[in-house]
Amino acid sequence: MQVQKNKVVAIDYKLTDAKGAVIDSSANHGPLYYIQGIGNLIPGLEKELEGKNAGDNIKVTIAAKDGYGERNESLCQQVPRSQFEASEGLEVGMQFEVETEQGELIVSVTKIDGETVTVDGNHPLAGVELHFDVTIKEIRDASAEELAHGHVHGPGGHHH
Repeated sequence: MQVQKNKVVAIDYKLTDAKGAVIDSSANHGPLYYIQGIGNLIPGLEKELEGKNAGDNIKVTIAAKDGYGERNESLCQQVPRSQFEASEGLEVGMQFEVETEQGELIVSVTKIDGETVTVDGNHPLAGVELHFDVTIKEIRDASAEELAHGHVHGPGGHHH
């Protein structure tokens, strides 16, 4: 069976940056299970996995535009500290969900300068070239329920 749209795929992976520093890995938590072709993975990696078979190992470089996108500096803003409910405990690195005209967005606090807080709505890996080393462990048909819910159920997936 090949990796194709609506198949549940289990992968072991290691994600590194251009300098070889590990960003993420499945090593400590077992394979990642996802449904191919419905946007569960970044577009560039889904494209590279399409048509591959269980047991295949691929090493690919994904450009930022095919990963988490290019950085958008308009998503960086300075806001008054008073906008935050917990302004006393505010620290760099904290994340908050905000409502925008385009919907919900996760922003990270990147700088605190007195009463001014800088937040960044870019994904932390936006603008970063990604290097994947992936081994396909398993491929199976997704159930109707998994397809309806948009995620994998059972072992390696979500439990209801």
